[in-house]
Amino acid sequence: MAVKSVGEEGMSLSVLPEGCVAKVLSFTGPTDACRLSIVSSLFKSAEESDAVWERFLPRDYQSIIFTSDSSVLLASLSSKKELYLRLCEKPIIIDDGKKSFSLVKKSGKKCYMLSARDLMIVWGDTPSYWRWNSDSSSRFGEVAELISVCWLEIRGTIYATMLSPETLYAAYLVFKPTEGAHGLDYQPVEVGVGLVGSENGKRNVYLASQRGQSQRHHLVRRRIGLYNRSPIVGMQEPVAARENNAQNPRERGDGWLEIELGEFFCEEGEDRELEMSVQEVKGGDWKGGLIVEGIELRPKEG
Repeated sequence: MAVKSVGEEGMSLSVLPEGCVAKVLSFTGPTDACRLSIVSSLFKSAEESDAVWERFLPRDYQSIIFTSDSSVLLASLSSKKELYLRLCEKPIIIDDGKKSFSLVKKSGKKCYMLSARDLMIVWGDTPSYWRWNSDSSSRFGEVAELISVCWLEIRGTIYATMLSPETLYAAYLVFKPTEGAHGLDYQPVEVGVGLVGSENGKRNVYLASQRGQSQRHHLVRRRIGLYNRSPIVGMQEPVAARENNAQNPRERGDGWLEIELGEFFCEEGEDRELEMSVQEVKGGDWKGGLIVEGIELRPKEG
């Protein structure tokens, strides 16, 4: 609906105090406030107000920023709008480097990524199974590289109170394969998202992308010995993948891959822990060649 310059009784909007207009804008949203700013110079000035953007920022944004390695820089920004846009454009590292935090530009909803160091990785401290490296493409100081395991289990937890209420979230494992990746294109991993102590749906996904499945040669160590799996070039994707209609990874804008682990609707007042899991513990095959950056939680909008 177009915004009229004159009210029902003929009063021009220009006579309204700027603070009144800012108050009205603060009850809209970031996208609508920016659109309304082009209506008039009064709306433009009101839209720039800290009172408007303070409302669009999360209520606990100050405590979140306080734990960031960018807290001094963020505190020096000239306006709340500038701070809001900065949090949308580039994630900040918080919690002693263990998590990242950002906002969805259209809505101001919270996004988090739990770094590999913030996850529970079975055998993660055993160098023959997992290795900890730096990676220039990662937002974190360390990533976890899977060397070879027969028991793959990764879990992450976060309190629901840290998320935006009344919001549908999806969790994603963020990773990439190495040249020596093996054992993950023929067997699915079980993933799930749910509140700790509650039943949550599990499903199977494949961590290997479809592009390389039909031409990759693997040396897989089973508990009973070694054998080669060398699929014929041009062979269709594994039957198990087709029958399970398993989801495959997709490439992100930052060059990493992600695969959805599940969804969670964060209700107002929910204060329990949310758990995300990735595991392959049934097949017994040895698998390796993944670099794990973390698990990301972000609103599933539109």
